Amino acid sequence: MKKIVLVLLALLVSLPGYAAEPFTISDIRVEGLERLDPGTVFNYLPLKVGDEMNDEEARISIKTLFETGFFRDVQLGQDGTVLVVTVAERPSIASIKITGNEEIETKSLEEGLSKAELVEGRIFNKASLAIVEREVQQAYLAMGRYSTSVETEVEELERNRVAIKIDITEGRVAKIKKINIIGTNKIKASKLKNEMELIERKGWRLFTKRNQYSKQKLEADLEIIRSYYLDRGFHDFKILSSSVDISPNKQNIFISIALEEGEQFTFGETEIESAGSVEGLEELVTIEPGESFSRKAVNRSRKAIADRYADTGYAFVEVRPVYKTDRENNTVSTVFTIDPKQRVYVRKIEISGNSYTRDEVIRRELRQLEGSWYSAGAVRRSKDRLNRLGFFQNVSIETPSVPGTTDQVDLRVSVVERDTGSIQLSAGYSDADGALLGVNYQQRNVLGTGKELNVALNNSDAATEASVRYTDPYYTEDGVSRSISLTRREVDSSEVDTAEFILDTTAAGVQYKIPISETNSVNFGVEFERLELASTDGTPPEFLDIIENNPESDDLVLTLGVSKDTRNDFFFPTRGGVASLGVEVTVPGSDFEYYKVNLQGAYYQSVSDRITLKGGFGLGYGDGFGDTSEIGLPFFKNYFAGGSKSVRGYDGRSLGPRDTGETPSPLGGDRRVLINTEILFPPYGDGPSKDKRLGFFVDGGMVYGTGTDLDLDMLRYSYGIVFNWLSPLGPFSLSYGEPIDEEPGDEIENFQISFGTVFR
Repeated sequence: MKKIVLVLLALLVSLPGYAAEPFTISDIRVEGLERLDPGTVFNYLPLKVGDEMNDEEARISIKTLFETGFFRDVQLGQDGTVLVVTVAERPSIASIKITGNEEIETKSLEEGLSKAELVEGRIFNKASLAIVEREVQQAYLAMGRYSTSVETEVEELERNRVAIKIDITEGRVAKIKKINIIGTNKIKASKLKNEMELIERKGWRLFTKRNQYSKQKLEADLEIIRSYYLDRGFHDFKILSSSVDISPNKQNIFISIALEEGEQFTFGETEIESAGSVEGLEELVTIEPGESFSRKAVNRSRKAIADRYADTGYAFVEVRPVYKTDRENNTVSTVFTIDPKQRVYVRKIEISGNSYTRDEVIRRELRQLEGSWYSAGAVRRSKDRLNRLGFFQNVSIETPSVPGTTDQVDLRVSVVERDTGSIQLSAGYSDADGALLGVNYQQRNVLGTGKELNVALNNSDAATEASVRYTDPYYTEDGVSRSISLTRREVDSSEVDTAEFILDTTAAGVQYKIPISETNSVNFGVEFERLELASTDGTPPEFLDIIENNPESDDLVLTLGVSKDTRNDFFFPTRGGVASLGVEVTVPGSDFEYYKVNLQGAYYQSVSDRITLKGGFGLGYGDGFGDTSEIGLPFFKNYFAGGSKSVRGYDGRSLGPRDTGETPSPLGGDRRVLINTEILFPPYGDGPSKDKRLGFFVDGGMVYGTGTDLDLDMLRYSYGIVFNWLSPLGPFSLSYGEPIDEEPGDEIENFQISFGTVFR
């Protein structure tokens, strides 16, 4: 008891304060200031000259001055009727030095210190420094660096200042030593581990971060396990607990997951309870009685129903699956309850981000109109059409509600423009045509109108070409496009590895493209060609008669085709496809009477946020008719295969028939078969890049000559890797291909570069 009394007396003596008879203050004197001005104290002190000084006023005054944070001690005293305020200032921060940090940038740490008001020149608060120390420690713990230590040192300097040193010793990232899953009976634990993002540390897993523990990743993995069971009939599945233990040296993590599988269930009956009038909902439900219960299948049907409602104006529809569980028969009946909410329409459309492209160019691609009922499908089609223009790096469409209403939304279209025009000297390379030099003016969006103009003068090893092409994609209000072109082209094939001949072409033409639906179109055109043929010393005998009999010719060429384009992007699509069937035929009476039929297409399927599968094909057939029927398809219209645009790994234009000369050269042929599959993805570490793609490919193809059978066993195949880059100077493609079924005489070119030409 005696000790307790002594302690209380000591505390009372040590407490700052005031204890005297009340008096009226005639003056106030401040002592102990070093940096602050006395006016700062007078400003915060609640007492003024003329006020009565007593114990309560003293308590309030001391508390108020402490709360400013400027002082570490405050005492009130009395000198007659003069109030004496004695203070001890907190030191100011002269410098802050951070050492040892590599994983967290110094700038980020300084931002955290600034939020805690630990900045040079500010008053030092030791409690704030302790909080920052804990926060930094927590940041490293979140990174899995459990052995990290953070030590702070405060050095007192002259003039009541301090220097703060924060020394960080970054520990190694703790690795997952063992993942233990308890309660697995019907599904093996090893199967579940294969589904998880986190993995156990193994000696051969040297270059992965998946064995580094993260609380967020563990939570995601628990959801993966839950979905895995729920998609395989385990309707009553539960995760009972999950725990994380760390070894004494803080280097090894042990994860334990306890679960309860429950019984497997199958689907029972399915019902739809709807308060709306939308028809055809039953056909959207893909789950069948007797099938294994699956939450994924339920969500797929739920989304299909919600999309159907959203397409008819019910933008905020709620579709909730309600489960009726029969545990005697292990079945789950599903009732989709639908609350369509209020049907909404679009009040107005706002467009932003287009500093160059005119609003009307964007608006004419939109399929969601102002004043009409909202349609999610129309919004999706609008976004796809804008992406297919190739004018924008990014397109986003939002539909916020109109404040104060329940039946209106606005359509906010935001675009990020990309460069669509240039005037430049260009240099490039193609494995088929060699070096490319040229002067080009290209504008795919003339004055922001969406019209396209190309003026080019290009020279390669094989050809010199001057051309002008002007395209108006909305020649009519209905979306009919018109292209007018004028071309002068001189080809000397002796400069490349094909059969030799010289061909000069002058051509002028016009082409129309007529849309017949959102994704389908018909095109037709007419072009006049004047051809001048000549031979060289190396021209093969297969060409000589044709050249001698037709040194000059005039042809009127008609083109007709149909096409379908559902791609979601012009350069790097991740879904949809493009296909076309085209016929090129000369008008009877032309010097060369021939026709060509071409069928080609490509399909894209996204399998994840980063990976896209592509499948493509190309079929071509040509022949002569009338006076040209004896020679078949003119040789200068032949198909070729091999190279970066067809079968990579083989030399450009090298596949197919060859002439009978001493050094046989490719002749081309009147039939061609091409197939292609690719796996495409952004380069590692490039984030959501929209201008680069890596890919693995398998190509196949062959060209067949006149009079030979179409033998698919003759197809050449290759596989390899490709890098595509939409560089500031134009499309760039680099590939390495390895032939699969190389035959004697085949010309191999593993590395192939294409620069300045559009990707295949």
